[in-house]
Amino acid sequence: MPAQGPEELDLLFAEALNSRDLDALVALYEPGAVLILAGLVATGTQAIREALRAYIAANPTISLEVKIVAQSGDVAMTSAGWEVTDPQGAPAGRGRSVEVCRRRADGTWRFVIDIPDVEWLQRGDS
Repeated sequence: MPAQGPEELDLLFAEALNSRDLDALVALYEPGAVLILAGLVATGTQAIREALRAYIAANPTISLEVKIVAQSGDVAMTSAGWEVTDPQGAPAGRGRSVEVCRRRADGTWRFVIDIPDVEWLQRGDS
């Protein structure tokens, strides 16, 4: 189900990740989107698919709460606080995401730029 508003993208991401649905995850991104995940810059559908495939392989479970939605016309910036647990339910990480989203001609929304862990960027880890 496509996102009908920018705030739905993060929620759909969590739903798809928790159900291990790689196709649903990739469908949340525009074809030329950029995903910055733990130092990897993935641009375009195939690169994003590979980055998310590797992430799903760790079998995490995510819970999140959308904190910010700032919209100007067909462009929006969203941010969510999230927590990830490992397959045994132990805490495996937490952080805050920032995404740029765009409304498409059909009224649905997709990610254009997705930075799942802003704190990682601030630390400058590589």
